[in-house]
Amino acid sequence: MSSAVRSTTVKAASSVLKARRSSSPLLDDLPTRPHKRARKHKAEEVAEESQVTLVANEVSSLAIESQNTLVEETTTTKTVAKKPRKKTALVEPSPADFPTRPTCEWKIGAHISAAGGIQQAIPNAAKIGADSFALFLKNQRQWASKPLEPSSITAFKARMATFGYDYGHILPHGSYLVNIGNPDKEKREKSYECFLDDLQRCEQLGIGLYNFHPGSTVGECTIEESITHVAESLNRAHEATSSVVTVVENMAGSGNVLGCNFDQLAQIIAQVRDKTRVGICLDTCHLFASGYDIRTREVYDETMNEFGRRVGFQYLRGLHLNDSKTPLNSKKDRHENIGIGHIGLRAFGFMMRDERLKGIPMVLETPLEEVWAKEIEVLQRIADTSIPEDELDFDAMRAEIEAEVKKYAKEPAKKEKKEKKEKPAGKGKGKGKKPKKDEDEESALSDDD
Repeated sequence: MSSAVRSTTVKAASSVLKARRSSSPLLDDLPTRPHKRARKHKAEEVAEESQVTLVANEVSSLAIESQNTLVEETTTTKTVAKKPRKKTALVEPSPADFPTRPTCEWKIGAHISAAGGIQQAIPNAAKIGADSFALFLKNQRQWASKPLEPSSITAFKARMATFGYDYGHILPHGSYLVNIGNPDKEKREKSYECFLDDLQRCEQLGIGLYNFHPGSTVGECTIEESITHVAESLNRAHEATSSVVTVVENMAGSGNVLGCNFDQLAQIIAQVRDKTRVGICLDTCHLFASGYDIRTREVYDETMNEFGRRVGFQYLRGLHLNDSKTPLNSKKDRHENIGIGHIGLRAFGFMMRDERLKGIPMVLETPLEEVWAKEIEVLQRIADTSIPEDELDFDAMRAEIEAEVKKYAKEPAKKEKKEKKEKPAGKGKGKGKKPKKDEDEESALSDDD
């Protein structure tokens, strides 16, 4: 035992002894005769020394036991401790890992998921053989979102170069919440701030186009007044940004929604000061639902020529390729897979051979993303001008798409059973839960608003 430990042990023994003496009667407290005092003192000294030794031994044993326990715990800790795991390095996607995209002058793609970061949209587009794509730049159902991460911006630009995508073929979609045509000034301003934030994100990424829904009167003003609100918001946004082209989407036509005909689109453009900063995106399902027929060569040419006269092809900056679940002029926005809805595959064949539509993003927003690769492949086949149009077998190609839809679609019986089970029972006429509107996922201010 070291001198320091020995000294500590003796001090501890003295303290213990003192405590014992205070709680027990000592010899001094007992009556003694004078002739026995010398023996008493001697006895006290021997007893005290004996007690000190005994207590010292006890304290020493405790100290040694404590040290042994400490050593044992330290040894155990060292044994249990694990080495930190090495982080697995992320493998950067390579174009070599994806299908080769055929050369096609009609830039066909889809609205791609950007889950995990905006840079993820690029390999997701490459996976389905897309030559163009749309994406959301933030959560489309929240007013405020965190800024883009610098690392995501860098990765997005790097992947755009690596995969060979053209920024002119990227058409981001605006927030579902925005209504810059709202007559309520406070609500319109809230929409404007969200709208402007998206344009600024486009500029951070180097994207030159931005697609949005024009909005709604919400039943509280005239269409003309609401269109003026849209144009004024666009003028403000153009002054606050440098180059992004704001692309107005045509809508299907029910309720108070703006942009359901070519005249309304032309009125918006007329009030925008910088005409180089505004464009139009034609959604084929919306076009058909609002009353413009495109199913035969004759009516397709009539509709597109009318667009040229009333709006102008110089403003056409994108298309949304969707078939329709509902008939012509239904005023309902219900997207269907290409060729198996009420529009039919031949109408899309006219587009794939229309020289005026070359080089602009043509984005699928059809159900079942698992079918997009097949739809793109079929449309690119139609666009191959080396094959005469009258030799194209539209029925066979439609069957190919339909087979893919059946392969990935949920079983209707199971879906219907689940919906019936989840629907709450009412307690009388009109007391049941109001059924949710069958809104198309793509439409924010849909035609039911």
